[in-house]
Amino acid sequence: MQGVTVHYIRKMSTPLPEPVHLRTDEVRLLDGTLHDPFAVLGPHRSGTTTRVTLLIPHAARVSLQAATPPGQTLEARRRGQTDLFVWEGPSTALPQHYEVAWHDGAGHRQHQVDPYSFREPLLPAEGLYLFNEGRHYEVFRLLGAALMQINGVAGTRFSLWAPNASRVSVVGDFCRWDGRRYPMRSCGPSGVWELFLPGIDAHTVYKFEIRNRDTGALLLKTDPLARATEQRPATAAVVAPLPGHAFDDAGWLEQRARRSWLHAPLSIHEVHLASWRRGPGNRFLTYRELAAELIPRARGLGFTHLELLPITEHPLDDSWGYQTSGYFAPTSRHGSADDLRYFVDECHRAGLGVILDWVPGHFPRDAHGLGNFDGTALYEYADPRKAEHKDWGTLIFNYERHEVRSFLISSAIYWLNEFHFDGLRVDAVASMLYLDFSRKQGDFVPNRYGGNQNLEAVEFLRELNTVVHARSPGAIVMAEESTDWPMVSRPVHDGGLGFSMKWNMGWMHDTLSYFKEDPLHRAHHQDKLTFATMYAYTENFILPLSHDEVVHLKQPLVYKMPGDRWQQFANLRALYTYMWTFPGKKLLFMGGEFAQTSEWSQAAGLPWHLREYAEHLGVESLVSDLNHLYTGDARLHAYEFEPRGFRWVDCENRAQSVLVYLRGDFDHAGSPADLEHRARHAPPLLVALNLTPVPRDGYRIGVPRGGIWRERLNSDAARYGGSNLGNIASVTAEPVPAHGFQQSIVVTLPPLAGLVFAPG
Repeated sequence: MQGVTVHYIRKMSTPLPEPVHLRTDEVRLLDGTLHDPFAVLGPHRSGTTTRVTLLIPHAARVSLQAATPPGQTLEARRRGQTDLFVWEGPSTALPQHYEVAWHDGAGHRQHQVDPYSFREPLLPAEGLYLFNEGRHYEVFRLLGAALMQINGVAGTRFSLWAPNASRVSVVGDFCRWDGRRYPMRSCGPSGVWELFLPGIDAHTVYKFEIRNRDTGALLLKTDPLARATEQRPATAAVVAPLPGHAFDDAGWLEQRARRSWLHAPLSIHEVHLASWRRGPGNRFLTYRELAAELIPRARGLGFTHLELLPITEHPLDDSWGYQTSGYFAPTSRHGSADDLRYFVDECHRAGLGVILDWVPGHFPRDAHGLGNFDGTALYEYADPRKAEHKDWGTLIFNYERHEVRSFLISSAIYWLNEFHFDGLRVDAVASMLYLDFSRKQGDFVPNRYGGNQNLEAVEFLRELNTVVHARSPGAIVMAEESTDWPMVSRPVHDGGLGFSMKWNMGWMHDTLSYFKEDPLHRAHHQDKLTFATMYAYTENFILPLSHDEVVHLKQPLVYKMPGDRWQQFANLRALYTYMWTFPGKKLLFMGGEFAQTSEWSQAAGLPWHLREYAEHLGVESLVSDLNHLYTGDARLHAYEFEPRGFRWVDCENRAQSVLVYLRGDFDHAGSPADLEHRARHAPPLLVALNLTPVPRDGYRIGVPRGGIWRERLNSDAARYGGSNLGNIASVTAEPVPAHGFQQSIVVTLPPLAGLVFAPG
């Protein structure tokens, strides 16, 4: 190799050293442009002689541990005034993996097995190939920091994707954050870099120092595959210990895989862990404390699942977790990864599923994060018209890049399989699907057909859902998608996106818009409720009253309601009765279950003191009873996604703002006569809503079956805070035709209330 004579001067005040003849690769190593430091560093054998080169900045003396006799050291000499040290001698003098000791100028001694004595490649070629192809769905087993032993030596294997770097180094307190100390080896055209560091164990704090090959710029980045991180405002990655929690939920997972979620009840309690409840001094509760407090409350309220706002690591509390920086790291705000595993396991032990809010649509610009990762647009699009979410100040993943798809799908699989989450709620899907999302005309790059659809994002979502459903049996994937994109929750093989379910944002907007109306004017807006049945079965819908509806001056749910305080609470109870008896799975954000009277704030716990008041406890009791009615009665959940599960009895009484409908199984029942025949074998539930503050005495409702109809639930009951008007438990059908049926019942409809009747 061509040699170069150079002067390396350690201090400008020292005399000019003698010239040192360095090879070109040694110069490149010292300049930070050598892709393979193993070409210079570590042992190089020639015949019976071995030459060991070491790069140890800040060292004054360096020695190697000899093979024999024990304790004998072999001194290495400094190469001129560089930070290179060399020992040369018989090969038999050194073990395969020898220990190096060094002293700094202050006399401090450090020692370590030489990382560059591990000559063999660390990463499998097949894994790198699949990663580059976009088909490696467990990248967390390939990249990041992994504790392991090699040839009996314990340490950590570090690996990172940075294809546009000329040097990548592992840095931390263990090397004074000096990127010269541990340069990594390039794994060729894969763009991946690797290095095994002996002696680096769990809980070690680290980052990667990356030098861009074109500009020479140095960047200090957190590991994208970090399984643990420091708590904000610190930003470094942490070597995660091996999982120590032994899951005890095999039965749950087996049952989940066999469960038909299409026909099963799903009532979700959406929770922001950091603000559900706070500990002394307004501190965050740990995952274990939350397991002890949150799980029994959610189960007691009758919810089937928790949905956690993002607990993937994020730098800013105010983002609620939606600006994710750690796609493989649970936030350290609440404890360790094992603590989170314990939380999920305890949920399953209590019969409660857990869904993770997951954000593959964008990521923050923080300097330590994914943006401009190796000095180039690596994870994001290069064109700013595709790369930026201007409204949110974030960057958009480049779904064209194979490695980015591997990264994101692996993140999904990681949470589902390594933590046993039961599903994902995918945030902001519309922002992924449309190239012109929240952009002005002309401020976007059309696709190859001239349209505004992000075709590669569409393919990514289809691949995501296909892989998740194949690798995590029974797991559900829900889309927060706010547009009329077709077939979001239809199978990929039928041309859909493959999601299990989709949030029904149209239902949410129309319903809240209706309930905000003064009852005097509701007669003119009844179509806002009835229109929902026109599209209710085009997707597998979830009816969401989420965190987004109680922030940013939108008011809490109870204060969206018109009228005096009594009417506001009555309206809210009627809304919940309508929601829990209407087709679609259910989702309610925390605080809504007891009618929180302030907007949600992520900075403090919920106002639990409100539960001291009867009107708030009344709403909570209603939510609990609605959940138990919904989950315990198949007529309310078995056919939520099919027309056979719902029939209008009366949706035209606009003048009195009354709605009446049936829930059950009406397969092949079209006419009232068909319904009556069907009702003899499969009796339905009857729901009646009076959405004005005027009681309706002697209100006649046609029913498909004679006999007794019992009042199963009345949102105006005294125990819920209502006026306690009702029907004294039951009414008897009469042979008086109404609403197309030959039988009818006469009932009292309380003001601003919902009633549920069952025959028999």
